[in-house]
Amino acid sequence: MTATDVLLVEHPSDDIVVLRLNRSQVRNALNLDVRVRLADEVARYGSDTATRCLIITGSDTVFAAGADITEMAEAGPVEVMARNVQQYWRAIMDCPKPVIAAVEGFALGGGLELALCADIIVAGESAKLGLPEVKLGILAGGGGTQKLARLVGKQRAMLLLMTGRMFGAAEALAMGVAAEVAPAGQALPRALELAKEIAAMPPISIAQIKEIVNAGLNAPLETALMLERKAFQLQFATRDQKEGMKAFLEKRKPAYEGK
Repeated sequence: MTATDVLLVEHPSDDIVVLRLNRSQVRNALNLDVRVRLADEVARYGSDTATRCLIITGSDTVFAAGADITEMAEAGPVEVMARNVQQYWRAIMDCPKPVIAAVEGFALGGGLELALCADIIVAGESAKLGLPEVKLGILAGGGGTQKLARLVGKQRAMLLLMTGRMFGAAEALAMGVAAEVAPAGQALPRALELAKEIAAMPPISIAQIKEIVNAGLNAPLETALMLERKAFQLQFATRDQKEGMKAFLEKRKPAYEGK
C-alpha cells in the first residue's frame, strides 16, 4: 500500500474488511482504475472464507462526488459501450458477503450508485446524496434510475432524477435510501459496529438472506416465498443451525463456523 493507491484496504479485524476510496484530490471521483480495483478487491474478499463483512467508504468529507468526467466528456456511444463500467458495480452487487456503505459528505452520481450497490447504507448526518447527471446532459447510467425508483417509488424518483437535486441524510433515511443516520463523522464507526454484529451471525444464513431478498424483489410474491421456504429448509443441513439452536437451549452464546 502506498499513499498514491486509489483504494486502501484496511483490516479492523480478521473478519471485516474496509475498502476506502482514496482520490481526495478529486473528491474521490470514480475513474476506471478505482472501479476495477474496487471490483477486484470485493471479488477477492467475497470469496475469502475468513471475511464475513465488507465496508466501502471514502473520507470524512466525501464518499464519492461522482464519475470522473474527464474520462467521458469527449467519448462516443460505442466507446462508452465498450468501457462498460457497469460491470464493475455488478461485481459488488453479486458479492455473497454483506456489504455496508459508510457515507460521509457527498455521494453524488456514480458515488450514490456505488453506495446503492451495498446491502446497507449508513449515512453521516451531514451527508449530501443525489443523482445530478441530468445537469450534465446525461442520466444516471450505473443503476441509479432503476434502484432509486424501486427504493423510493416512481413519483419521488422522477422528481429527484429530473431535477438532479441533492438530498440530505435525514431525507435519505425517510425515503428508505439509507438504513441508518449517524452523527457527522461517525458513519464508519457505526458501520463497523454493524459489521461486527453481522459477522457474529451464521455466514450461510447471512448469505442466503442476501440472495433471497435480492432475488425476491424482482420475482412474483409466490416465487419469492418459495425461494424463502427452500432457503429456510436448507439451513437445517448446516452445523451452524444445530449450534445456534443448541446454544439457545443451553443459554449460551453460539460459535458459528460457516459450515
